[in-house]
Order: sequence, then C-alpha cells, then structure tokens
Amino acid sequence: MHHTLLTLHSITRWLVLTSLIYGIWMAWEGYRSGRQFSRFNNSVRHITATIAHIQLMLGLSLYMISPVVKYNVIEAEGHSLVSEHTFFRLIHLLLMVVAVVLITIGSARAKRIETAGLKFRTILIWFSLALLIILVAIPWPFSPFAHRPYFRFF
Repeated sequence: MHHTLLTLHSITRWLVLTSLIYGIWMAWEGYRSGRQFSRFNNSVRHITATIAHIQLMLGLSLYMISPVVKYNVIEAEGHSLVSEHTFFRLIHLLLMVVAVVLITIGSARAKRIETAGLKFRTILIWFSLALLIILVAIPWPFSPFAHRPYFRFF
C-alpha cells in the first residue's frame, strides 16, 4: 500500500506541475491575444484543479503514515534553523494545502466569470500564485531544508 501511494504521488506531482505550467501559459496566451475562452481552455482549468486535488489527497495519505512526520520531535531538534522533520511536518504540508486552495479558488472564480479576458486573467493570477508557493515548498535536491531526488526509482 505504501509503495503504491509513493508511486502515484511521484507521478501526480509531475502532472500537477505540468498542468499548472500549461494552464498558466494558456491563460497568458488567451489573455494577451484576446481569444475566446473555449471548451478546451475550460477543460485545462478543470483538469488542473482535479489533478491538484488528487495530489493533495495522496500527499495527506502519505503524511499520515510517513516515518519522517512520526519522528520524535525532541530527536529532530538539531543545529539547523529548519530541520527536515520540521520542513515535512509543517512547512511543506501548509504550503501545499495553501497552493491547492489557491488553485481551487482560481478555478472556481474563472468558472463563474462571463468574459473570456477575465477568465484568462483570473486563471493566470491564481494559478501563478499557486505555482510560486509550490516551487517554494518542493524539497529540491539542492534545498537546505530537505533533500529529495527529482525522480524516485522504486
């Protein structure tokens, strides 16, 4: 079960980033060019939000069973300002939840707006803010807080 969750989580993390970047690019192009908001554009909006929600559920499931999160807090205190334990237990979790909330708000607002330009602008703003937060919260291999490889091979 744990292995399956990790595999799905690894796949969907890249799907979230890809769909979010594509959604931002699509919104920028649509807003800049004054295009009409098409069914395809609406599908990208919806699919991006759905993938983000799936990733959040997978992440929360892993959070509940993670040995890093269950690690004794007293033992986790070290010399660094933010330990890997603190990063995953608090910072990563909080920032990723905020990012998914921003994606959800942006998607819901864009769905209800009538004009194409405002739909594209709304998606552009909210999805960009979410992407910025996600990029901060990712445990990059070069991060001073937590180190994870780009790709995990199980």
